[in-house]
Amino acid sequence: SGASLRYSTGTGGEGSEGEGAGLGSSDSGGSGFSLAATALPERRRPGGGRPRYEVVRELGAEEVRWFYREDRKTWKPFIGYDSLRIELAFRALGSGGGGAGEPAAVEPVCVRSGLYEVDVASAESYPVYWNQTEKIPVMRGQWFIDGTWQPLEEEESNLIEQEHLNRFKGQQLQESFDMEISKPVDGKEAIHSLKLSRNHVDWHSVDEVYLYSDATTSKIARTVTQKLGFSKASSSGTRLHRGYVEEATLEDKPPQTSHIVFVVHGIGQKMDQGRIIKNTAMMRDTARKVEEKYFSNLATHVEFLPVEWRSKLTLDGDTVDSITPDKVRGLRDMLNSSAMDIMYYTSPLYRDELVKGLQQELNRLYSLFCSRNPEFEEKGGKVSIVSHSLGCVITYDIMTGWNPVRLYEQLLQKEEEELEERWMSYEEQRLLEELYMTKQRLKEIEERLHELKASTISKPPVLKFKVENFFCMGSPLAVFLALRGIRPGTSGSQDHILPRTICNRLLNIFHPTDPVAYRLEPLILKHYSNISPVQIHWYNTANPLPYEHMKPSFLNPTKEPTSAPDTESASAAPSPTTSPVMVRRHYGESITNIGKASILGAASIGKGLGGMLFSRFGRSSATPQSMETGKDGPEGDEKKATAVGTPPLPHSSSGFLEPTVELEHRIDFELREGLVESRYWSAVTSHTAYWSSLDIALFLLTFMYKQDQEETGKSHLDTL
Repeated sequence: SGASLRYSTGTGGEGSEGEGAGLGSSDSGGSGFSLAATALPERRRPGGGRPRYEVVRELGAEEVRWFYREDRKTWKPFIGYDSLRIELAFRALGSGGGGAGEPAAVEPVCVRSGLYEVDVASAESYPVYWNQTEKIPVMRGQWFIDGTWQPLEEEESNLIEQEHLNRFKGQQLQESFDMEISKPVDGKEAIHSLKLSRNHVDWHSVDEVYLYSDATTSKIARTVTQKLGFSKASSSGTRLHRGYVEEATLEDKPPQTSHIVFVVHGIGQKMDQGRIIKNTAMMRDTARKVEEKYFSNLATHVEFLPVEWRSKLTLDGDTVDSITPDKVRGLRDMLNSSAMDIMYYTSPLYRDELVKGLQQELNRLYSLFCSRNPEFEEKGGKVSIVSHSLGCVITYDIMTGWNPVRLYEQLLQKEEEELEERWMSYEEQRLLEELYMTKQRLKEIEERLHELKASTISKPPVLKFKVENFFCMGSPLAVFLALRGIRPGTSGSQDHILPRTICNRLLNIFHPTDPVAYRLEPLILKHYSNISPVQIHWYNTANPLPYEHMKPSFLNPTKEPTSAPDTESASAAPSPTTSPVMVRRHYGESITNIGKASILGAASIGKGLGGMLFSRFGRSSATPQSMETGKDGPEGDEKKATAVGTPPLPHSSSGFLEPTVELEHRIDFELREGLVESRYWSAVTSHTAYWSSLDIALFLLTFMYKQDQEETGKSHLDTL
């Protein structure tokens, strides 16, 4: 599309047919446009700008630029690929292809990497994958303000364009011009003028057009400056340009999506229903900046889609609201809209509704995306999930198919085993055998009944896609697993809590002062409670060490977690109500445990809402041993700092961390604390601070692009 694009603007004949045919096949490439090299010589501005022609003619589709405006901010231009296709649909709409004077039926135009569609007839844009109450206005730009290149309002722009063509169509343009510099037009009288509602436009030549305000203050200022010897244009005029600064081309298109990320919210969505859409938009915009800086050489990109599962659920209706007292109603409503989600999830009555709500929304989004991007599955596109807070627990349960019924069955089986072990009379034994046979018979009948009905009730929720990466942010998943009886093993494999066949990689991201977040690694290998999480690199770190090459370091090097006697280790067995001991870190004293008991209380529904909020507000609990290590003074601190940063780790009798007790992959990743932030304040704000973090955006993309590159390189080698 380097050649100029010519369009017929009449209502019939060849031009209309070409446009209509082009619109029908506007899927990709140049099929949406009738391309023809023009015989007219073209002029480009210095620096390789938009082509200009010798003769004034109607604007080509490549010179028009379409804009959109979100949140009542400034107008933003669509990329060239989107703008050309919107303009083609606009011209087809105006060609009257519908017959009998009716406008042609034009399909919505897919824009902004496929996330939005534009309805040209109503001049509005709307999202494809989520609901949004406010429509996004779009505007056709023909005349632009010098410097900012913001478009004039469409009504004024149309009037100016019509007047310009009526007066100057067919006339020669100036032989030499430089639109980068707004030259004063001193001594030049206006050769043509147009009065608008609040402004007027003067043409000093074909290519020198100025806009003036007709407000009283502007008129007075103009009069004063002209008496002082300044020209009208240089003192109060705004120079206008016809056609956008850049030519729109079909090559200016977004890269192909190779990886989609579903962003799942946690509690509190009922309180602010559009919050996850805004949070995902922040994460998407932040990821775009990171992509441009670090991954601009790649031909693919990662797309983020919000998963809003809470607002469609009915749950108890308004029963909880009806039993809520009126005093301090605002605080009570806030708790009902946020913390109550944890209560719902631990309720056997409503848990399935929450699980099915999220599962159905994930499958709906995936099916919709694949239907609009058929090449995604063909080319091996991948799917990852980023979950926040309680969303991590629900997503985990969907992937693994966990439900309380399974836990109840395990408890019953355990009771039966205990009964078999103890001594019993002949009568008891006979009755137990009869009970066992009856249960077996009942189970067989149930299975046959399910087969006949072809029921899927007993099957766990199933996702239509394989999850490549599961990123947990500010996640209480570890404490839920601990309350379900998960205890540390000896394998060091992620399979202990999430099989690799279900999800290739599990990553737990948290801020060090987030009171809702818990570590997962100590649930796999117990001694990792004394090994610090991996520190996430700053966004602007030069040549950071790859995460797989970072060596683990002890939080407390003097502690030997595996050398304790059996009796001592048995008495110190981890309990769901205790958190791993974390003594002083190399960057300062450990954080306060604000709100840790809140999630525990909510998960077990053992405490009320009062117990949920800040029920343990104090210094980190420390054992006598750790208190003694804190009294070492400056010398001890220096030793600790040296030991913390020195690999390999002194863990076994040989002085090295044994490979057999290392994790296959690190799971816990910690954001670095700011140098001046207050830990008490950040404990309140950190749980919602993940969305706009450049550090997290780089972390996510690093893992996703690394996998894509490895697989691409592997397939290339296989081909060779």
